[in-house]
Amino acid sequence: MDPRPLRALTRIDVARLDGVGPKRVEALRSVGIETVFDLLTHYPRRYIDRTKEAQIRDLHVGEVASVLARVDRISSRPLGGRGRGRRVMVEAFVSDGSGRMKVTFFNQAWREKQLTPGTEAVFWGKIEDFRGTKQLTNPVVDLVGDQTGQVVPVYPQSEKARITTQDVRRWVAEALERLDGTGGLLDPVPEEVLDRLDLIERGEAMRLVHVPGDSVAAYEVARKRLIFDELLRLQLALVLRKRHLERTTVGVAHDRSGDLVRRFHDALPYPLTGAQRRVIAEIEADLSHPVPMHRLLQGDVGAGKTVVAVSAMLVAVQGGHQAALMAPTEVLAEQHALGIRELLADLRVGDEGALFDRPLRVELLTNRVPAGRRREITEGLAAGEVDIAIGTHALLSADVGFRSLGVVVIDEQHRFGVEQRAALRDKGAGGVPDVLVMTATPIPRTAAMTVYGDLDVSILDELPPGRTPIITTWARSEQEQAAVWEEVRREVADGRQAYVVCPLVEESEKLEVSSATETWQQLRAGELEGLRVGLLHGRVAPAEKEETMRLFREGRLDVLVATTVIEVGVDVPNATVMVILDADRFGIAQLHQLRGRVGRGAHRSSCHLLGEGATEDGERRLEALVRTTDGFELAEVDLDLRGEGTILGARQKGRNDLKLASLRDHREVVDVARQIAFELVDAPGGPPEDLVDEVRLFLDEDEEQFLFKS
Repeated sequence: MDPRPLRALTRIDVARLDGVGPKRVEALRSVGIETVFDLLTHYPRRYIDRTKEAQIRDLHVGEVASVLARVDRISSRPLGGRGRGRRVMVEAFVSDGSGRMKVTFFNQAWREKQLTPGTEAVFWGKIEDFRGTKQLTNPVVDLVGDQTGQVVPVYPQSEKARITTQDVRRWVAEALERLDGTGGLLDPVPEEVLDRLDLIERGEAMRLVHVPGDSVAAYEVARKRLIFDELLRLQLALVLRKRHLERTTVGVAHDRSGDLVRRFHDALPYPLTGAQRRVIAEIEADLSHPVPMHRLLQGDVGAGKTVVAVSAMLVAVQGGHQAALMAPTEVLAEQHALGIRELLADLRVGDEGALFDRPLRVELLTNRVPAGRRREITEGLAAGEVDIAIGTHALLSADVGFRSLGVVVIDEQHRFGVEQRAALRDKGAGGVPDVLVMTATPIPRTAAMTVYGDLDVSILDELPPGRTPIITTWARSEQEQAAVWEEVRREVADGRQAYVVCPLVEESEKLEVSSATETWQQLRAGELEGLRVGLLHGRVAPAEKEETMRLFREGRLDVLVATTVIEVGVDVPNATVMVILDADRFGIAQLHQLRGRVGRGAHRSSCHLLGEGATEDGERRLEALVRTTDGFELAEVDLDLRGEGTILGARQKGRNDLKLASLRDHREVVDVARQIAFELVDAPGGPPEDLVDEVRLFLDEDEEQFLFKS
């Protein structure tokens, strides 16, 4: 019999296994297991080495340990006190031949039925002392049965669904046995690749990850292979996408002979950094080719990404095309429009066949633009009279058409879906426009290769001269916080300005506004009494917002109380103090962005994080901000704290394929998998057909249609 591909396992219902009746099917479905494929990729979360077990007599108070023990006796009693409902405490005494210990469960009455006397189980938790007896409180419990002398897999189990490790192990063993009896599991990765990377065959890996026998090394070797498979599939999807775009799309070969970009650079009040010059050269090289550019621009706060993006857009404009910049929020789009208009205020362009040149025209298009004005802008875009359009999703509307869209800049791509990016790309006339993706939030290299793996990457790793280092403090006590407000008053007395940022109460603009307004009123009557304090939040009308920012820029406001609307794009060199209230409510990337609003002039700047670290992660975030101002280092800390779930959400894949692999823990494997993916895709016959079919299994419908139609 031929070996079975993974796809075949997705078609076999778990109900076909012995002992899986309707109730069990329902319980398995509740934890995401519907097919034999789901079951075999429901990997053990840890292993218990029963070849060398911890003995109760050797355990020390304070250590975390797992102990295999037999239940001697168990009882429960209600907990007293009024208004406590039916709270119970279950007490068990367990032993293992070397000693005895107490196990206590609070509000888990069902444990009395689960752990009847004579039951063998593994108890995992922190060892405590209770009146001279070792004790575990609310430990994790795994019913493992008798597996003496073996390495025992322990599966993620659901107390609610009442599925035990023993159940899963029995079903997995049956599935593996049936698989072996019908040809085994197909291995689509070329043998040459496995030999080079010292990886075992897939069928063996699948067996050893579930049944390691008496060897700890066995499951480690198995996991190494399965982790590589997950990351290879992921990178293959991205590399196939990249090559598909290069092969099937005709772009605009931009003419670089004009002088618009040079005039823009000459008019800047500061010289470009070496990193900016390098990245602009990489982008211009892409733009001169007929293959559409797909490039990611990463750079730390203040590294000058906007100047690079504007340079790219001007290459299109000087060749007679148009450019568009799409931002995820109206506030950010408005800020971009304000900043870019200022940068391009004195530039003029000549229309083909026109006698006189005209000012370069930049327009803002969001859903807040009134209907009459919107019609003017869309007519100007269709006629080619608008050179650069800046906007939100409004740019994707059916009534928005460009005469000749040449370059698209997408800010913060992770907030846009694949189909939204494609919709903007499809608005090009006579060729697919070049796409530059900007992220103001540096993300770790391995994550960038995964989220943006179909893009080439440019990194701005140098700050412009004159950026002064920002001193960051964390003020917890009332005394420390009083000192922060004193510093704000001192800086204002010296002619400087400050920001005060209010927390995002929750995802609610109304609450955000009331929080900012309340803070503004309190500060004006208290700590900042007598100073000129402005207010800015998401609900302020555009004209009022522009006026407030103008007053702040001109130094006619001393302090700006704001929500995170000032996170990106606000540039006031005279502002030297950033105060962030309830700082532990913000993520690392957001705190780093906010801090980047100061330190933009020649004066010493500071950022003060106020409030308690309400959680351990909150404390670690704030400590990291105090320790370093390097956005790339902070991105690594962020990945370690949050895991990759938040980053991978951006990929919008269908079936989640990262069950064992971790971008955080397997950074080197990501590199290797990417290299192998390029080798396989670029080989004369392309990647093996069975491997491509496997990749399709993990794509959502849109992505599969895009890559594999026809």
